[in-house]
Amino acid sequence: MMTQEVAQELRETAALLDAFPPSTEALRALQRTINAVQAAQVWLVREMSERGEHEAEGCSSVKNWLRDQLHLDAADAHRLIRAGRTVTDLPDVAAAADAGTISLEHVDSFGYALKHIKAGIVIDAQDWMLQLASAAEPQQLRAATRELRNITYPDDLDDRWQRGMNKHDVHLSPVGDGYHLTGFLPASTGAKFATVLDTLSAPTCAEDDRPTSERRITALDQLLSDVLASGLPRDRGVRPHVDLTVDLTDLADNPDTTTGHLAGFGAIGPAQLQQMLCESDLTPILTSGKHAVLDVGRAIRLCTTAQRRAVKHRQDDLCAGPGCRGPVVHIHHVVYWSNGGPTDLANLIGLCPRCHSLVHAGHITIDPDTHQINRRLTPRPARTRPLQPRAG
Repeated sequence: MMTQEVAQELRETAALLDAFPPSTEALRALQRTINAVQAAQVWLVREMSERGEHEAEGCSSVKNWLRDQLHLDAADAHRLIRAGRTVTDLPDVAAAADAGTISLEHVDSFGYALKHIKAGIVIDAQDWMLQLASAAEPQQLRAATRELRNITYPDDLDDRWQRGMNKHDVHLSPVGDGYHLTGFLPASTGAKFATVLDTLSAPTCAEDDRPTSERRITALDQLLSDVLASGLPRDRGVRPHVDLTVDLTDLADNPDTTTGHLAGFGAIGPAQLQQMLCESDLTPILTSGKHAVLDVGRAIRLCTTAQRRAVKHRQDDLCAGPGCRGPVVHIHHVVYWSNGGPTDLANLIGLCPRCHSLVHAGHITIDPDTHQINRRLTPRPARTRPLQPRAG
C-alpha cells in the first residue's frame, strides 16, 4: 500500500470515529486501519532495505535502524523484515494485508509456511489459508500451517519422534528446600500426564481460589499417595515405604522442636514432620545399638475406612476450616498421634489440603475438647539458628 492510500485510510477512519459509530463498528474500523498501517510499514521497511537508506543514517543494518530509531525489540524488527519477503513472494497475501483484512501476525504465519514448506505448495494453498486468516486468529492459522507441513512431510514427524527418544528422562534432585524436577517425556506419556494432572488439579468448588501451581502440586501428591497406598505390582500388594526417621522419645517430649530425616532428601523441620506424620502409617522399629533390629510392629497409625466415612458424614464432606467450603481430603488428629492422641473418632477431624497445611504451620488452632477452630491473630515466630563464628 502506498503512503497516499494509507493517508486516505486514516482520514476515512477519523471521519467515521467523528460520527460516533457504535463501539463494535468503530473497533472493526480501527483494526482494519491498524492492519493497513502495519502493511505500509512492511513495504517501507522493504523499500528502505532495497535503497540502503538506513546506511545514510549511520546504521549497519535495517534491523539496527528499526531498533535504534523506532525502538522496536529484535523480534518485532525481524518480523517486519521477514514480512517484506513474504508479501513480495505472495501477492495475494500482500493484497489482503494492504486491505487490512489480515494482520502482520497472519502475514508472519505465511512467512513460516514459506520457510518450512515448498513455495509451490504454499501458493496452491493460498486461497483456503487466506479465507482462514480473514476469519480466525493468527494462532489458528499457524496451527493449520503446521498441519499442512505435517501432511506434506510425514516422515519428519517420525524423525522428530526418533530424535526425541534420545531425550527421554525424568530426574529428581534434592535441593535445599525441596526437589528439583527435570526431564523430557515422549508425546504419548506427556499427553497422559497432562490429562491426569489437569483433571486432578481442577478447582474443587467455586470457592477454591488456590493458585494453579498449588493445585497441581496437591494433585500430584495425591496421585503418588494413591499409588503408594495401593502397593506396586512388583511388591505384590505390599505398600512401599518412604523412610522417615525420628526419635519417638524426643517427639513425645518436645513435639514443637523435634526434627526428622527424610530418606533421599535430608533434614525436615518440626512443622513439616508433624504434617507428614499426620497422614502416614508408622512402623516402629526398636533397635539395640546402631544396627541390630530387634522388632518390627504392624502399621496401625491411619484411620480406618469406616472412620473416614464417619468424619465426612459428620461434616457433610466439608472441610472444618473456618469459612472453608472445600471437600474433606485429609483426616487430622486433633491431639497429634505423636503426642499420645488416639486414632478415635472423637480425636479426628476432616480438613482440605490447604487448611491442613495451615494447621501444621500454626496459623489455625483446634480446641481438643470442642473441636472449635480458630485462626491465630499473629503467626508463630520463626526460630532462627544461632550464628556460627566465621573461621578466621
